[in-house]
Amino acid sequence: MEPDYVLAGYRVATRAVRQDWQDMSLPGLGLVSMSDCMVDLVPVDPGGWDDWFAGPGEAESARDKAGNTGLHVLGVGFATADVPALLADIADGGGETSAGSLPERLARRERFPGFGGRRLGFELVGFDVANWHTWACIGGLIADVYQATGVQPGPWGLIQDEQDARRAAQWLTDSGLGDPKVFLWAAALLTDVTRATLQTEE
Repeated sequence: MEPDYVLAGYRVATRAVRQDWQDMSLPGLGLVSMSDCMVDLVPVDPGGWDDWFAGPGEAESARDKAGNTGLHVLGVGFATADVPALLADIADGGGETSAGSLPERLARRERFPGFGGRRLGFELVGFDVANWHTWACIGGLIADVYQATGVQPGPWGLIQDEQDARRAAQWLTDSGLGDPKVFLWAAALLTDVTRATLQTEE
């Protein structure tokens, strides 16, 4: 269990390759992200409006059905202390608040379980209308964060230290550099709960 984190949900995502316009401090291959700016996501519904799965089993079934061996199931959590501001930001951005939606799960404050998943690290993300941006998809932010805080991405393009990630997210929010796309940045905790990955590591 991650006692200070609440469950956002699960995303079925590809791994990404660093593009020419992205910061060179990112790994060239195997980038992990919860943002569709960086990776392809498997939707929950046929219309493609929702790509947050409520549980790992549901996400794993969607991964199997997609038939793409490059897909991974990511568990996503946010620090409990960040939830009120995130909910307000999502509401301001017109985010869906119905039963089973991401805001509804965050509002329940369900503890982020991990389900034995492999802890990958933290990604700096922010909500914009129906999408989540990442600091790696808005040009120059990684370099700006490093220059101001000394924090930079590690394996999989993620920040490995929780306090570094939270400090960097706060600096980005205060700087206003994500404007007009993102006004509030948060450090999302990502775990890999893909069944095949866990079986390989056992």
